[in-house]
Amino acid sequence: MGDGDNLPDERLLLFFTCGHPALPAEDRVALSLRCLAGLTTPEVARAFLVPVATMAKRIVRAKKKIREARIPFRVPGPDERPERLAGVLQVVYSIFTEGYVASSGSDLQRPDLAEEAIRLARILRRLLPAEREVCGLLALMLLVHARRDARTGPGGGLVLLADQDRGRWDRTMIEEGLALVPVALTGGPVGPYGVQAAIAALHDEAADVTTTDWPQIVALYDVLFSLTPSPIVALNRAVAVAMRDGPQAGLALLEQLADEPQLRDHHPFHVACADLLSRLGRDAEAAAAYRRALDLAGTEPERAHLRRKLAPE
Repeated sequence: MGDGDNLPDERLLLFFTCGHPALPAEDRVALSLRCLAGLTTPEVARAFLVPVATMAKRIVRAKKKIREARIPFRVPGPDERPERLAGVLQVVYSIFTEGYVASSGSDLQRPDLAEEAIRLARILRRLLPAEREVCGLLALMLLVHARRDARTGPGGGLVLLADQDRGRWDRTMIEEGLALVPVALTGGPVGPYGVQAAIAALHDEAADVTTTDWPQIVALYDVLFSLTPSPIVALNRAVAVAMRDGPQAGLALLEQLADEPQLRDHHPFHVACADLLSRLGRDAEAAAAYRRALDLAGTEPERAHLRRKLAPE
C-alpha cells in the first residue's frame, strides 16, 4: 500500500483489523459498523436494507465465528490491507449515509457522523493517493455534504432538492469535490464511488433541477448499475429517467421494482412512486403510496413532509 503502511488514526486501524477475510464481506462491514463505528443494530440494518432481526443474527453469527475460528484480532500488515480496503470504504460511506439522513429521531441529519466520515476519507486520501476509489468516495461525500444547510428549513423541516436555495450550498466544499472527480474517473477502470461522485457533481453544477443534465445522469446510472447492480441503483435511475423522459417512463421502471425485497420497506421507493403518481394525476394511488411511505419514514422531518403531502388542499 506504499504510503499507506502507517495509519495514524485508531478508528481506521480498527476498521482494517475487523475486515478479516475469514468473515463474509457483509459480516465484516456490519460488525465494524455495530462494534466500532457505534451505530445501533437498526441503523446497521438500514445500511443493508434488511430487517433488524436479520442484521442482529448476522452480527451474532460474525462474533461467534470469530470466537470459534479463533480469528486473530490484530492490525493487518501492509500487504494485507489492499484486500480489506473496499470493506473499509463501505464502512466509511455507511457512516456518512447515516449522517446524511438519519434512520430515526427528531432531526433529518446527523452532521457529526457525516463530518467524521469525511475526516476518515481525508486521511485515507492522504495516505493512499493512488487509490482512485478513495478519491471518489471523498469527492462524493464532499459534493453531497455541501448541500447540508439547504436541506432543512428554519424549523428543521425537510427541503427537497428542487426547492433548495442553492446559494446556501457550500461552494468551497463543492469546488474541492469537483476537483477530485476527474482524478477518480481517469487512469484506469472506473469504480462505483467515482461514478456516484460524477452524478453528484452534475447536480451541484446545475443552476436548478430543470437545467440539470438528466441524460448524462441516466447514462452514469447505467454505468453504475453495470458495476453494482442493485435495487437502490435501479430506483435512483428510474427517478432520473422520470426527469429525462417524464413521469410515466419513470413509473414504469418503478413498477418493475415493486417486488424487490430490499425496496418493500424502503420509504424512498414509496415516496418516488407517490410523487410520479401525483404528477400523472393518479391522486388516490399517490395518497396510498404516501401513506405507505409515512408508515416507514424514520425521522420526524420526513414524516412531517409526508403528512403535508397527504393533507387536503
